Amino acid sequence: MRPRRPLLTVLAAVLALAVVAGCSDEDPPAPQRTGETTTTVEGSDAGTEAQPAALERYRDYESQEYDDPAHWVCRPDLEDICDSDLSTTVVNADGTTEVQEFEPAEDPPIDCFYVYPTISRDATTYSDWDASDEEEGYVTLQQAARLARVCRVFAPIYRQRTLTSLGERLAGAESDGEDEGDPFADVLDAFSTYMAQDNGGRGVVLIGHSQGSGLLNQLLRTEFDPNEDVRELLVGAYLAGSAVAVPEGEVVGGDLQQIPLCTEAGQVGCVTTWATFRSTAPPAEGSLFGTPREGGGMAGCVNPAAVGGGSAELQSYFPSDASASILSSLGTETTGRTWLEGHDFTTPFVSLPGLVSGECVVRDGYSYLEATVHGDPSDPRADDIAGDLSPEWGLHLVDVNLVMGDIVDRVAEQTEHYTG
Repeated sequence: MRPRRPLLTVLAAVLALAVVAGCSDEDPPAPQRTGETTTTVEGSDAGTEAQPAALERYRDYESQEYDDPAHWVCRPDLEDICDSDLSTTVVNADGTTEVQEFEPAEDPPIDCFYVYPTISRDATTYSDWDASDEEEGYVTLQQAARLARVCRVFAPIYRQRTLTSLGERLAGAESDGEDEGDPFADVLDAFSTYMAQDNGGRGVVLIGHSQGSGLLNQLLRTEFDPNEDVRELLVGAYLAGSAVAVPEGEVVGGDLQQIPLCTEAGQVGCVTTWATFRSTAPPAEGSLFGTPREGGGMAGCVNPAAVGGGSAELQSYFPSDASASILSSLGTETTGRTWLEGHDFTTPFVSLPGLVSGECVVRDGYSYLEATVHGDPSDPRADDIAGDLSPEWGLHLVDVNLVMGDIVDRVAEQTEHYTG
């Protein structure tokens, strides 16, 4: 068993630190794109069949680590945590409930490539390959598994910088050089392996949170932004809990020179990015999100529930434990909060229509998704949500849960435009 630090030590580090930053056996034919070729596959009865081939730049790529199925949290050809129960209890404002069953797409035309946030509490500087259902698996279930309604989900394990090491580094501890790592090298290897072996010219959505978003930002800068053939496969990117820098008043420039922020629903080849703070607790000086970590410009903000701007109800999917967040599987203390007094939930997820709305705003130099909780003491539902860490972090722990339904809907719209 891999060593772990005590939970209170891990949570103290989290509070103090900035984040570094089903499926069929045969893919459907993908739309022909620039730089795409086809191969001919012999069939015993059907003669020959044209199948899309990998982009030329990835065709001969030899995987370093990701030929091993154990190095993936989720893949469409494996039985894994993404195949877990995703059913949801919808809790209406009047206290009535209904169960919403989850139905994955049988033959989705696009893929989703997901990179999870800082979640490992291994005692080392960088995590190992031993992914845990309570850490990497749990957060992937919360943030990516539901995308199976619109895409095939690929979620690699990567040797990330751990919660423990971030805390030690902030405290002034210096690396002894014996435990070096490169999380981006793993993500690039995983993506290149996917492109060589699985993509076959299909459109792809990138989605990440926190450290995962930072790594996908780097992937966009190195693989997509400078290469037209790769850009043409980008259906969209969803980078939560991080910052994509743009010049003030602009939607492109800064981090990315060719790929803009999304400005309307259904737009393809663009980035949706946000970091969430409560309307009652906006970013104060020193906040960790809502501004670029280095360089000029401002942090882009695109609300997945209202891509063109303005306020909208957020389609949230929360754990059925009303005290839970992406860290809750690590044994965090619960508050005793419940979504509906006296109700025993039999589904792993809960949705509460109308409880939270959100709008991208710019205030005091910070650009962020402002979440307003519409608690009503006169109705039987909960009046608040979990997800806070500290004033500097805002609602970081529920950046994705808050808008999970909106992300799925936006990807569906983008897919329709991309494949149409």
